[in-house]
Parts: sequence; structure tokens; C-alpha cells
Amino acid sequence: MNPAPGFKKYPKHKVATQPSSAHVQVKYKGELIADTREAVEMHETHEGHVVAPLVYYLPRKDVRMDRLARTSHETQCPFKGTASYWSVKGGPENSVWSYERPYDELMPIRELVAFYPDKFEISAS
Repeated sequence: MNPAPGFKKYPKHKVATQPSSAHVQVKYKGELIADTREAVEMHETHEGHVVAPLVYYLPRKDVRMDRLARTSHETQCPFKGTASYWSVKGGPENSVWSYERPYDELMPIRELVAFYPDKFEISAS
């Protein structure tokens, strides 16, 4: 058991995941980096107010991981766990992240990757 400490401290904070029905594509300067129909979407609210934009988490099998370089950067979230980061080779640093061992409540995003929307063109149709 590895429960998220954030939910006990902030009971009105909600992080919800669900399989996405969208076809998600991620491009960097026109180059297709990811293409999936198996994304998981995350919605994050606090007291009913959106605190983060919709984030798509994508399976690594649908991401061009060969275009990414792992970095030593990490961040900690009290709701999700420790995030690991990748940079695009020849592109933005620490712009892709993943929760490899998320807290129990966020296991649906385990080992999936997400992209910063201000660094990539993300389309969902």
C-alpha cells in the first residue's frame, strides 16, 4: 500500500483519470512524436474548480522514446508521486514526464508519459 498523502491533507482536491476516447497526436516542430488511441486523460480539480488543464498520458509503445533522452530531473506531487523527466533530443529540456511508481490512487497513469502543452502541438480528435 502506497496511498497519496495529499488526499488526506486536502480532501477537496480531486484527481480523476479515465480512458480517453480521443485519438491523441503529439508533434514537435511538425515531427510526429506520439500517436495513440489508448491515452488516459486526467482531470484535476479543487473544491470543484479546475486547477490544471486536461492532461493526456500516453503509453510508451505509442511514443517515439528514441527521440527522448532521460534526465536526472524529478519533481514530487503529493497526489501523484515522483515524476521522472525526459528531454527531446535537440529540443526542449524536461518537457516530457512520467510517474513510474505513482501513489495507489493514480495507478492508471503508471509508466505512461505526458507532454507539456506549451512545448508541443497536442491534438485530440
